[in-house]
Amino acid sequence: MSAPAVTDAMPTVQDTLAAARRRCAGQPHVADDCPQLLALALAVPRSWLLTHGGRALDAAAMQRFEALLARRLAGEPMAYLRGTQGFWTLELDVTPDVLVPRPETELLVELALARMGARGALVDLGTGSGAIALALKSERPGWRITATDRSAAALAVATRNAARLGLDVECLHGDWYAPLAGRRFDVIVSNPPYVAPDDPCLTGDGLRHEPRTALAAAAGLADLAVIVAGAAAHLLPGGWLLLEHGTTQGAAVRARLTAGGFSNVETHTDLAGHPRVTLGQTPCAN
Repeated sequence: MSAPAVTDAMPTVQDTLAAARRRCAGQPHVADDCPQLLALALAVPRSWLLTHGGRALDAAAMQRFEALLARRLAGEPMAYLRGTQGFWTLELDVTPDVLVPRPETELLVELALARMGARGALVDLGTGSGAIALALKSERPGWRITATDRSAAALAVATRNAARLGLDVECLHGDWYAPLAGRRFDVIVSNPPYVAPDDPCLTGDGLRHEPRTALAAAAGLADLAVIVAGAAAHLLPGGWLLLEHGTTQGAAVRARLTAGGFSNVETHTDLAGHPRVTLGQTPCAN
């Protein structure tokens, strides 16, 4: 970035950040994001700001920064402003068409990897950005991994991520098992919508900017129930079903898996100690 001449009318990097933090006094999490927002506006690394605090900002740079700050103050996730989000060891492109991948979902990846040998077949239902499928493919390149999503826009994001990362994941458009007629897998994973449609968290900052259809089920367990009911027709003998769910839904999901004939049913907690993933295994062939 070239250095414009400093004048009294042109704020410096340091002055701009100080003023922005004052504006965000009631939202400390946004205040903490101000340096990253300014770095995005200037298309420079965040570290650049530390060594160029006295650099003047021109009107175009200030306009870009103000636009980003307004979106952040309105509750839009940083991932959408950046256009990327880290997950597992990958940096994924994200758009408002997909959920922002979250650290707690990495538990689902860890548990699936523990049940995956060198080769096999796995499907990720409702893949969104492709986070789960791509993380698993990056760790198990010998596996044939498929990802489905009912949203064509979301699937386009997953397809772009797979191509950019050079990971061979098959992306299919359709609702849950619809594109998988006659196909069976060693492992099925899913992080489906599981928030009740009347949950007030859906209107809070952050979630209200993410795709509602990827968050809320018709009833909290509706999509989970569909996945459990269809799993037997798409799992090989001894195959595993792993499901992310809400923190209060573990018992209900375990009950559904048990009623569906699954064995080794158990719920695992995330790093915060919340019940997060429930899994079960189909009977092995005699």
